[in-house]
Amino acid sequence: MNEIKISVVIPVYNEEENISPLYSSLRPVLEGSYPGEYEIIFVDDGSKDGSLERLKELQKKDGAVVVISFRKNFGQTAAISAGFEYAKGKRIVTLDADLQNDPKDIPALVEKLNDYDLVSGWRYKRKDPFLTRRVPSYLANLLISWITGVKLHDYGCTLKAFRSEVVKDLRLYGEMHRFIPAIASWMGVSVAEVKVSHHPRKFGKSKYGLTRTSKVLLDIISVKFFLSFWRNPMRAFGLPGLLSGTAGSLILLRLGYVKLFLGRNIGNRPVLLFGILLILLGIQLLAIGLLGEMIAGVHREVAHKPPYAIRAIYHS
Repeated sequence: MNEIKISVVIPVYNEEENISPLYSSLRPVLEGSYPGEYEIIFVDDGSKDGSLERLKELQKKDGAVVVISFRKNFGQTAAISAGFEYAKGKRIVTLDADLQNDPKDIPALVEKLNDYDLVSGWRYKRKDPFLTRRVPSYLANLLISWITGVKLHDYGCTLKAFRSEVVKDLRLYGEMHRFIPAIASWMGVSVAEVKVSHHPRKFGKSKYGLTRTSKVLLDIISVKFFLSFWRNPMRAFGLPGLLSGTAGSLILLRLGYVKLFLGRNIGNRPVLLFGILLILLGIQLLAIGLLGEMIAGVHREVAHKPPYAIRAIYHS
């Protein structure tokens, strides 16, 4: 049995009509560039149509196909994470199942891995609706690049190539799959971007939309905090807590001096309430920092628990 050099991970959710044409376009590319040295991992993310049955039929016909079936819909990040976990190749490629990514771009991304650890696709001629998809994506890419410091034109492109050692230890959740370049860059890996083709969707419905914007924004905040303070959350909350508590204490000490030594009434002064508020805020921030430290410790203990539940794995 040949050594597996390339693992292609494809998350699938209600893509019944796209599976056969995707496989038909993907297999010749892999067989032509990596004959007998590849595997195709389809991760069915709890599809409610006939996607799983189509995938099982493919697996029976082609021993290079592996099908991972989730018990329910856990999301694209969980599906990609499962693909990373079970991939055997030295190089791992992620690809959407909606036929909008072009498998012909895979060899160029994999070849770029000779010089980089991670190569991200850039849909520079994107075939999506302008207002509902391209504009929000453009703004999100600018925001993510600014916050994380990793400048990419297209964080949302699923077509990416990785050295396996880069992603094997990643623990992803939420919508974190789009932030993999930023998280990996924080780990010290080199990141490149390659222009790739993009096609309009022919079958099925898009799983993306404006409703996911709020989730992405919240995950941007999570990623920024993770990259900056995950090892020591107290640094994020402790200093502001100390400053707030100290300021409040100085205000109350001043008012105490005025009351005790000058005999003035301080009960009707707004600054009294402000001082008390600063002290309470400082206590809360310090408490949050301590809780963050405890949670970070627990997270490190359970980091290997996957964010998904597998019903079955079909392979040769």
